[in-house]
Amino acid sequence: MGIDQPVGIATTAAVAQPSSGLDGSFRVYRPPTDASGPYIIVEGPDDALWFCQSQTSAIGRLDLQSGQITEFKLSNPRAFPVGITLGSDGAFWFAEQSGDAIGRITLEGKLAEFPLPDRSGPTGLILGPDGNVWFSEVEAGRISYITPSGNVVRVGELEAGSRPLSLVVRDDEIWFSEVGSGTIGRLGLDGTLREYRTPSPASAPRALTCHPDGSIWAVLTDANALLRIGRDGEMTEYPVPSQAASLRGIVATTAGDLWFTENATNRIGCASADGATVMEFALPSAGRGLRCIMATASGRLFFSAFDAGEIWEAFPSRLVSADAASSVLV
Repeated sequence: MGIDQPVGIATTAAVAQPSSGLDGSFRVYRPPTDASGPYIIVEGPDDALWFCQSQTSAIGRLDLQSGQITEFKLSNPRAFPVGITLGSDGAFWFAEQSGDAIGRITLEGKLAEFPLPDRSGPTGLILGPDGNVWFSEVEAGRISYITPSGNVVRVGELEAGSRPLSLVVRDDEIWFSEVGSGTIGRLGLDGTLREYRTPSPASAPRALTCHPDGSIWAVLTDANALLRIGRDGEMTEYPVPSQAASLRGIVATTAGDLWFTENATNRIGCASADGATVMEFALPSAGRGLRCIMATASGRLFFSAFDAGEIWEAFPSRLVSADAASSVLV
């Protein structure tokens, strides 16, 4: 049973503030509430980005035209929302990792929350090919889904300590990372489960993304590498230049480039689809705590700075230009 909540809005004229350095290669957007811990970001049908604010238990909306950010506070101040996705019903669904609940928010800001019956730690979400929202339960080691009406169905039971995180859809199946077991999982809608160990043991796979060529890519945090899973199931790892980068987020653009975030080294990176070229770009300010990175349908590139409480926009054409060449590590 969902718990409906009234609309709650805190708005500010949080217009984008261009950062210094890198010849205008970045722009920073700051939510109304400081230290809000922005995490996963998705694009909505309303010309806006919607994102989880983990530290302040809120859902944020960034207007892509004005740069204004609106916050919607959750009922549980310790909910710690992480993942968010657009559902088949036109609303956004999000995972409350510490609150053990799945939430739903409409474009108008109306909130509903669906408590889970046990300590499960819901984290990542994705809209499935069946119209349901599938999610990972990092504490319970399980993949489940919630229907548009709010019914929760438990499907994939995993080994203890597997800690599933990110999810993507390929060929009508749910693919997911298991950070605790160094495994990539594959779950059919009928419950058929397959798991594949990454080439490097204890690699800690985190974020996943689907590439236009049909492959799936992941960041391997402890292996300090990118992982490609081909159509044939072959896995190939591509190390990144910086050591101990603490890779967190990854996204494939429509052009085929792969962009990723480095939490420890305060950089974002770009890799070619064949993994032959990997570039890194340092941010002009330190200690941002990078997490998710995403691309809009129009090609704009955004990433979350969890520690700094900010949303950043990167301008790839400026980053790779000759003027920024001195800041590129190959």
